[in-house]
Amino acid sequence: MRAVFGLVLIVGVALAGGAVLMAKNYIEQHQAALARERANGQGSVPTVPVFVAAEQLVYGQRLTKDKVRLINWPQNALPPGVFTDAAVLFPSDTDKDARFVLRTMEANEPLLTVKVTEPGQDAGITSRLEKGMRAFAIRVDVASGVSGFLRPGDHVDVYWSGKPPSGRRDDQRGEVTRLIQTNIELIAVDQSAGSGSAEATIARTVTVTARPEQVAALAQAQSTGRLSLALVGTEDDTVASLVEVDQRSLLGIAEVEAPALAEEERICTIRNRRGAEVVEIPIPCTN
Repeated sequence: MRAVFGLVLIVGVALAGGAVLMAKNYIEQHQAALARERANGQGSVPTVPVFVAAEQLVYGQRLTKDKVRLINWPQNALPPGVFTDAAVLFPSDTDKDARFVLRTMEANEPLLTVKVTEPGQDAGITSRLEKGMRAFAIRVDVASGVSGFLRPGDHVDVYWSGKPPSGRRDDQRGEVTRLIQTNIELIAVDQSAGSGSAEATIARTVTVTARPEQVAALAQAQSTGRLSLALVGTEDDTVASLVEVDQRSLLGIAEVEAPALAEEERICTIRNRRGAEVVEIPIPCTN
């Protein structure tokens, strides 16, 4: 009886040991398969270390090393203008070569060349102007400035309202409102050129970027009438055509033509003196 009990015990221990060994081999094989899959997954998508914002960065802020960090970015999805070399992003630690933020960036957003200044360049409005463009300030109020919802980077249409130069037809039409410039970009609102503010503020002036001939047109329009701005949608790529409204077309009043003057009948005469009497004799009129 004892021999049978010992045999059963030995067989049970052997079976338990075999089960443990099989489970161990299965776990090791599963872990090895997972490791191979991870290695294959990492190798299938090449990455490049890219500098991103470590925290929110706002316009005008000085860019320092503690405000950025490196992350791996898929090589086939790199945005144009990224920074991958610390020596390029930070040429030196001096103020002379410091970079400044031009656009608000959120944490983990890649740093791009269009979002920061060149080394040693100020973050003023001049850095926002493209080649051949000029900055021009327009006076606005709560009505003409879209109730304070304008932000740097927005695009607007500019309307002129005023009385045209004197003329018979223009005098009858009264004041005229005309679209004079379309899709003009704002680069500053009052003295702020950053787009990070989320609150509506009533501005007194807005600064736009325009070509020299557009600046001349805006200056003439501002000195001879009133300018109003209309905000253009972010994804609106339509081109506005000529728009002009006068008081008569606004009220639906048709223009009244002046009646033609009837041509007076010409009477031609000659005078003859007969003694003390002067006699007028009708004759045919000639040119």
